Amino acid sequence: MSEVLVIAGERLARYGFGNGHSWSLDRHAAFYREFEARGLEKRCNVEDTRMATLEELELFHSRQYVDFLRGRSQAGFGFLDGGDTPAFPGVFEAASDVVGGTLEAAAAIMTGRTRRAFVPIAGLHHAGREGAAGFCALNDCGVAIEWLRQTHGLSRIAYIDIDAHHGDGVFYGFEGDPQVIFADIHEDGRFLYPGTGSADECGTGEAAGTKLNLPLSPGSDDAAFAPAWAQVLLHLESFEPEFLLLQCGADSIAGDPLTHLALSSEAHGRAARDLTQLAERLGHGRVLATGGGGYNRQNIAAGWNAVVEGLFG
Repeated sequence: MSEVLVIAGERLARYGFGNGHSWSLDRHAAFYREFEARGLEKRCNVEDTRMATLEELELFHSRQYVDFLRGRSQAGFGFLDGGDTPAFPGVFEAASDVVGGTLEAAAAIMTGRTRRAFVPIAGLHHAGREGAAGFCALNDCGVAIEWLRQTHGLSRIAYIDIDAHHGDGVFYGFEGDPQVIFADIHEDGRFLYPGTGSADECGTGEAAGTKLNLPLSPGSDDAAFAPAWAQVLLHLESFEPEFLLLQCGADSIAGDPLTHLALSSEAHGRAARDLTQLAERLGHGRVLATGGGGYNRQNIAAGWNAVVEGLFG
């Protein structure tokens, strides 16, 4: 058994949009070519995804939205939101495969088949409980959090996000939930979609203080990331989470066409490595990383493979 499982393959690769859309169908291939070039397929277990069930999707999403998505998928045209996320024939099945891949990785970790896992086409953090948003038809992270709680009884799950865009679908989905520890480093919402994630958004009600939002100014590099990341680690350690879920969007790496941060791929590798070491100190070793955004193919290759390498600790 390898310490690291990677969920990959043609089924996972089919989540994407054509006609020049930023989230096109070549993102999986960009990751996997470099994955093989580094010899990581020899160090990791690689498995295919599966389709999430309706019952699993409805752990996070409303039945009304799931029915809407299925209808748009069958029709195969229009948009799932205000204009960012196109419908296409089979979008429901493709998005359900993304959710299924994240759940399969979580299950492998929880049953001891692997220590840690990475899912490249996943981390669809903008979709809310009631709808799609920002290229995200379903929120695999939100479903996984609910699945871990309801299937395995976990009561302290940490969600960590270093995508350039704020993980608003996860944040607002659990804003008042004290069992979900949230930490998000992102480009300041005054300059970038979705415009949320200010530092004073720290959870509501019983969850006040369980959420940490750290916006960075455009142009911020590894030197700016380092103190923010130190805050994230302190935040996580104070709650001793039972499972760590990392969304490691490569769009925070310098040169992305849609964003304005300037991290290196080493920041992504460091995040995975530090979380792996934290999980080991906590005694469970459970880390699941999802690829998230990223629209520069070289950055996808470098950033996500740095994460896989980091998961070996």
